[in-house]
Amino acid sequence: MHFRPSPTGSLRPFTAGLATCVVVVAACVPEPEGAAAEVRSMVEQSGAEVGLVYRSLDGSDSLLVNPDLRMHAASTMKVPVMLRLYMDETAGVLDLDDPVEIRTTFRSIVDGSSFELTPSSDSDSTLYGRVGEGVSRRELIDRMITWSSNLATNLLIEDVEAARVTAMLRGLGADSMEVLRGVEDIPAFEAGLSNTTTARDLAAVMEAILDPRLAGTRARDEMLGILERQHFRENIPAGLPEGTRVANKTGWITGINHDAALVFPEGAPPYVLVILLRNHPADDQGEAFAAALSRVVYHHHMEGHGQR
Repeated sequence: MHFRPSPTGSLRPFTAGLATCVVVVAACVPEPEGAAAEVRSMVEQSGAEVGLVYRSLDGSDSLLVNPDLRMHAASTMKVPVMLRLYMDETAGVLDLDDPVEIRTTFRSIVDGSSFELTPSSDSDSTLYGRVGEGVSRRELIDRMITWSSNLATNLLIEDVEAARVTAMLRGLGADSMEVLRGVEDIPAFEAGLSNTTTARDLAAVMEAILDPRLAGTRARDEMLGILERQHFRENIPAGLPEGTRVANKTGWITGINHDAALVFPEGAPPYVLVILLRNHPADDQGEAFAAALSRVVYHHHMEGHGQR
């Protein structure tokens, strides 16, 4: 499958670490009035803080709702970590098949104090039984995305360095997203040092996954494949017709429930949709609400391309 950028997009060179490449930064396009009104009404009635970006990747339309509202990134920050690792492999900085030793103790970025990850605070417990073993970066990336493994994430962030991930984000045009640390660093959290994002920046990261100039065609296809194997599909994918191809990454903590997706509908161009939620009052923290927003966007997108 070939992906073409928006015809109104601009090319922006950047240097991130040792890799130099070019990425498309999509320009503003008119919002779809009908869908915009419906989505904004749903947002106003939701009782939550919402950041939303929808953009058709053929450049034909877009919808922005509080796109620059900054929130805790939760596990959505694992996507740029993956991209940084694949870019590093392409640049010859590392080999994704090399092993990383599994351990559960890490150091806070605030004071160097140690903290430990446990299976009870992780959505993926499989790596905890492999302490002391060497596991390839490629397998850790898969666990980090498909099962949102916190342990895999901390090992990989320490390996690739959080500051280098943020430097890459700046090169992508994601000027507000911050990756400062791994997961469960309580001293950092209490000091106000958390990973943050906006819907606009997270959409830029998701679009960047599709650009083969960043890490090559094979890396692009591998990253898409990992995102498509995502286990958590209660938000954006739940609002799509069964069988729709979608590559997504969720992120949730208390009061936070996000999802970012690349959607590949049959008979229409792909699109990116990011929905960030904070303090949704429902017991599911807004899963059904996100699915409903996804459904509205999907139907608008299909109708805009002659599909019903």
